[in-house]
Amino acid sequence: MYGFDSRVRYSETDEEGILSIEGMMNYLQDCSTFQSEDIGVGLSYMRGKKAAWWVYNWNIEIIRMPKLGDMIRIETWPHGFRGIFGYRNFVIRDAKGEILVQADSAWFYYDLESMMPSRPPKEDIDAYGSEERLEMSQVPRRMSIPEGGTELSAVTVTRHHLDTNHHVNNAQYIEIARECLPEKTKIRRIWAEYRKAAVLGDVMVPYRVSSEAGDAEIISLRDPEGQVYASVYLYLDE
Repeated sequence: MYGFDSRVRYSETDEEGILSIEGMMNYLQDCSTFQSEDIGVGLSYMRGKKAAWWVYNWNIEIIRMPKLGDMIRIETWPHGFRGIFGYRNFVIRDAKGEILVQADSAWFYYDLESMMPSRPPKEDIDAYGSEERLEMSQVPRRMSIPEGGTELSAVTVTRHHLDTNHHVNNAQYIEIARECLPEKTKIRRIWAEYRKAAVLGDVMVPYRVSSEAGDAEIISLRDPEGQVYASVYLYLDE
């Protein structure tokens, strides 16, 4: 297990002084990035191999968000590798060690020369190791995307959406989806699945539809021709 301690900063909070969804997402991906850097398989190493780990999906459960100034600990660990995929858990804990946020995720190894997913080399898998999977509800292997929905205002990808892979950072898709909900909507769970990388200048058109049970809003981010960039299920806090 890998982890680091932090304190919730003002720049990471929302209008109510609570850690924002975007701030929470950044903590999770920072933690996995720090682990990769510290064990010697970080950005420079992967660039040298002309490869990258890209996220395929997120399953995030929000029990309680910390507030401004709270001391927190972020932890992550891989819990398995299969084919092109690696699987990773995350938790955010409060100062007493209680879990505030827990997450599962799937990542795939991508060959930047062939521009195709590929099996990760044994040495890359061995560097991470594998621990026991966190017990939490699972998401479908592939999420269903309802047809139709309400078309909302299109978003053009600008530089602030991008990360070191030169495409939209995974947290930004979730933030764009969240902006499709009414102001001050509380979210208790996030499912996200990524199908196509958006790059600078691309246009994403959000479509919103409610789940059959009425407990979630489903945001599908598509290109103008209808191809899906990402689908985000936002489960609402009652």
